[in-house]
Amino acid sequence: MTPLPTPRGTLTAGRPLADLTWLRVGGPADWLFQPADEADLAGFLHDLDPAVPVFPIGVGSNLIVRDGGIRGVVIRLGRGFNSIHVHGDLVVAGAAALDAHVARAAAEAGRDLTFLRTIPGSIGGAVRMNAGCYGSYVADHLTEVRLVTRQGETLTLAAQDLHLGYRRSTLPQGAVLVQATFRAPPGDPAVLAARMADQIARRDASQPTKDRSAGSTFRNPAGFSSTGQPGDSQDRKAWTLIDAAGMRGARLGGAQISQQHANFLINAGGATAADLEELGERVRKRVFDHSGFTLEWEIMRVGDPAAQEQE
Repeated sequence: MTPLPTPRGTLTAGRPLADLTWLRVGGPADWLFQPADEADLAGFLHDLDPAVPVFPIGVGSNLIVRDGGIRGVVIRLGRGFNSIHVHGDLVVAGAAALDAHVARAAAEAGRDLTFLRTIPGSIGGAVRMNAGCYGSYVADHLTEVRLVTRQGETLTLAAQDLHLGYRRSTLPQGAVLVQATFRAPPGDPAVLAARMADQIARRDASQPTKDRSAGSTFRNPAGFSSTGQPGDSQDRKAWTLIDAAGMRGARLGGAQISQQHANFLINAGGATAADLEELGERVRKRVFDHSGFTLEWEIMRVGDPAAQEQE
């Protein structure tokens, strides 16, 4: 491998990634880079051999890293990228800021981004996946983003340039999002705090929040939200399709479909990434055979399978 640039941040060879994901599975990255700040990130990417792939990760809340790990450089933003500032009706958040922290900081300033409170993960991932909950999505509030391109250039893009859709965006290949700006409507801080507390209570009552999961496993069929809001078709949400196909509680090795919520894939203890992905594929097949619906993964699956799986 071509020698890598020497950054001011931390660059670690062969870094295991399992402890950086909520599901606690996955092999090592060839390199893990944790930049000191935006200039460090830009300089590193500028000097990095263009043939070396890069893969940004957040807090690993919606991710399966396969057991063989990830080739190239995995980039994980840390404390230099988690600031939150409120300026009038604008909330400016670093990509590493947790969604829940942004929601709370906005509410304390009398600004309503409460939909972010129960979304697991960080702002970078929320923008990339156009995350949403309770009928609101990132696309409804995002005004612009700042990112560092694979060539080491810093760009500011308007929200419309990202072509945000259901669980997708069109960020430039290899670009690392470093900051997002949201426009947030006003709200009484006490009312917003009470709303978020209610959201947390409802989430904890219906989802396996104490288990190792990665949030919703599969997208709902087009036109149906993941939150079960009034008006949704109850028989076409992913969890009801999985339930009807008899896969609630199904197990493979240490992987299990949650008994509490059928659209949550959990590491019940000792699961490999292969266990989790294969169980997910079995669910998809069973649902298709039973109902004719093809479930699409919402969890991102990246990296290489373990060597024995490739033989």
